Amino acid sequence: MVDSSDTDLDAIRKTPDLDRALSADSGKTFVPASDRFRRFLLVSLAFALAIVGIVMVMRPEGSVFALMALGVLAAIGLAALFAAAMGILGTASNISSEVRSLVADNLDAGIAVADKTGQVIYANAAYAGFVGQSSRTPQRALADIADASEALYRLSEAARNDRAHVEDIRLAEVDRAEPRWLRISAAPISGRSGQYTVWRVADISGEATRQENTFHELQQIINYLDHAPAGFFSLGAGGRVDYVNATLAGWLGLSLDRTTGGALRISDIATPSAAAALSEIQPVRSGSRVERIDIDLTKADGTRLPVHVVHRVTFDENERLLFSRSLVLERNSAPADTESMRAVETRFLGFFGAAPIGIAMVDAGGAINRCNPAFTRLFGAGNLKGKSLVDLVDEESRPELVPALQQGRLGKATAEPIEIKFGRDRVGQIYFSVLDDSPARAGGLLVYAIDRTEQRLLETQISQGQKMQAVGQLAGGVAHDFNNVLTAIIGFSDLLLANHRPTDPSFQDIMNIRQNANRAAALVRQLLALSRQQTLRPVVFQITDTITDVSALLNRLLGEKTELDVSHGRDLWPVRTDVNQFEQVIVNLVVNARDAMVNGGRVVIRTANITAEELARRNDARQNETGQERSVMPAADFVEVSVTDTGTGMEKDIMEKIFDPFFTTKEVGKGTGLGLSTVYGIVKQTEGFIFVESELGKGTTFTVYLPRHIETPAEKTDPATTVVPMTSSHPADAPKKIEKKQPLSDLTGSGTILLVEDEDAVRAFASRALESKGYTVMVAPSGEEALEIAEENEGTIDLVISDVIMPEMDGPTLVMELQKRYPALKIIFISGYAEAEFRKSVADNEDFDFLPKPFSLRKLAEVVKEKMES
Repeated sequence: MVDSSDTDLDAIRKTPDLDRALSADSGKTFVPASDRFRRFLLVSLAFALAIVGIVMVMRPEGSVFALMALGVLAAIGLAALFAAAMGILGTASNISSEVRSLVADNLDAGIAVADKTGQVIYANAAYAGFVGQSSRTPQRALADIADASEALYRLSEAARNDRAHVEDIRLAEVDRAEPRWLRISAAPISGRSGQYTVWRVADISGEATRQENTFHELQQIINYLDHAPAGFFSLGAGGRVDYVNATLAGWLGLSLDRTTGGALRISDIATPSAAAALSEIQPVRSGSRVERIDIDLTKADGTRLPVHVVHRVTFDENERLLFSRSLVLERNSAPADTESMRAVETRFLGFFGAAPIGIAMVDAGGAINRCNPAFTRLFGAGNLKGKSLVDLVDEESRPELVPALQQGRLGKATAEPIEIKFGRDRVGQIYFSVLDDSPARAGGLLVYAIDRTEQRLLETQISQGQKMQAVGQLAGGVAHDFNNVLTAIIGFSDLLLANHRPTDPSFQDIMNIRQNANRAAALVRQLLALSRQQTLRPVVFQITDTITDVSALLNRLLGEKTELDVSHGRDLWPVRTDVNQFEQVIVNLVVNARDAMVNGGRVVIRTANITAEELARRNDARQNETGQERSVMPAADFVEVSVTDTGTGMEKDIMEKIFDPFFTTKEVGKGTGLGLSTVYGIVKQTEGFIFVESELGKGTTFTVYLPRHIETPAEKTDPATTVVPMTSSHPADAPKKIEKKQPLSDLTGSGTILLVEDEDAVRAFASRALESKGYTVMVAPSGEEALEIAEENEGTIDLVISDVIMPEMDGPTLVMELQKRYPALKIIFISGYAEAEFRKSVADNEDFDFLPKPFSLRKLAEVVKEKMES
């Protein structure tokens, strides 16, 4: 704290020597050691001059002139000696010290100076009047006053640590009706003789009284506002309600403690449309705007309160809302049995303001006279009064809107809705109706506006889903037939290769057949992926490890001209999906990014955890360039993986087709158009989401969201499915890698196998392959024949390998019949369809293995041996 008398301390602080500034006291003279030394030096000099003079006079060889000069000097020395002793001879600093002491003694504030031991070495005349005595510092003189103890302790600590400090202390005195207020300060000051503390004591009782009176007056003003016959509130940034008066709180049934501390939001006391109307006022740079709005507020019991609000909103230089001053008036309805105009108007305003669709009244020229909050929120243009309806829609929608307004001038209204586009990629419909036939409203129209953006988005998604479903059904059927054919091609190729050496002329031809069959098999897997019918092997894993594992492959795919930048978020959550399919997603997205950068560039892979709260914040009014709203994602935790390139970007019409099967922008023969559609199918099959954002000339970002995996009780007890968090500090706690099984070196075995397959080629290949490995194989082309063979060879069959889809009796039905008789029988299903397609036909506790077609001779032998040895 600083006031005008602080300058008095400055006068003392600016003295050249602190000792001289303290030389005068109200009752005694204090002579510092430095002054005594100077006086002693002066007297000694005078004596020395006198002695020199006497000696020179006594020497006979001195000249007369020298004798006279020395005599004069001796006389001057003696005069200086007596003048100094009598105090006649002094310095300018003594005079300055005396003036300062006179000034200090005539100050209204008490001034005292204490040394490091707390001993007062100077006090002005006013000091004793404040603290009662001049020989003690304030913390000692006032130590018996309990109310001042804490403040005095803080002052004492500040003085001890050479810090400046100020405290206001309230003293209740018996002989005074009003309490006395003292402002006591301590400030360190340095002098030639050491460190001192300057204490200052001032009476601020008058100032404190004025402050208390001002506070009481302010309380009275607040009380007037709180209990005014009208409601009042102040709206701050972000929808925060900073103040609600008692009247409005009473109307709404709120306790006053709920209205303080910034805990109340506008959404707590207003309907959504009313909150939007209050928050979405057209901003004014460094100014205010006043709006009059009829809205409904929400009471604590859930009922609505119709009010009229005079809403004054103030904005800063960046057009951001600072605060509002909002007056609230009740719109009381007339009694139910009174059909007065006031009652009708009140009810209409209530319906008008609470309507979920936009409603506006326009005049003959198409200018808006009045609109409800929903209409304002729809077009997002602040105060719409006086604006032309035509100006609110996009250019391409105006040719249809203008004739409808012209019909309105003639008292006619079109019955069909008009499709409009407005804002940023938003669409809607407008309906018109004639107001009435009164001259005052001639040519006026009622306009009803409906936002159809979300509906259009859902229609697009349904259409896309139906298209993908149709393609998926076709792909699934084709894939099943192809897989049977490819199984035979790959299988017989393996049989031929087993009988040919690499040096044989036909060996390379057989290898080419097998390699191209594998390419065809990969294409079939893509078809199954986009139709979401592929067989997944989901496991729990850390995305960080998987991306690290494929980084070397990605660098080779990108080449030397393209840089790969991988950055992982901290403490990534585990996910549960098929690792191989996830790797395929990353590879496809990176290859797509590479192809978008002809001259090279940079591919960035980022991973992060996205909480449900963060997702909700992002979804607020967010819509990407493809029109896909991320609000379709559920409120849950996800792991985000984004792949960004610095390529050419995409136009909007291309982005709308980017996930369509067989759609490609590459040259003929350089792409199948299945890469991104496969990615889409894989992500959707794992219950994830994928979005794309792109800007021409800047690049494209694909963002994949995979659900966070939370351990189930069964997983907590099964170490095989546990993934340790990345934050573990012990090597033993590091994330577990997904261990790949080592291929078996010996695929031979023994035992009896019943092979059931309706495709002759597949049955022939599989039986020869198994026989070549040492097994005894019995074959059946159908389920009925398989049952007969099992009865004939009762108890001798070790394993049944059965196709899933067969005429008359399918595989699951056959297995159920066999296990009724032979419960210990081991089962392997083979199929060109996905495992999920038939699992619902098998009991949950059924123990079987699944081998998807097409498969090679080695894969068949591995699965059979593992099953036989299990």
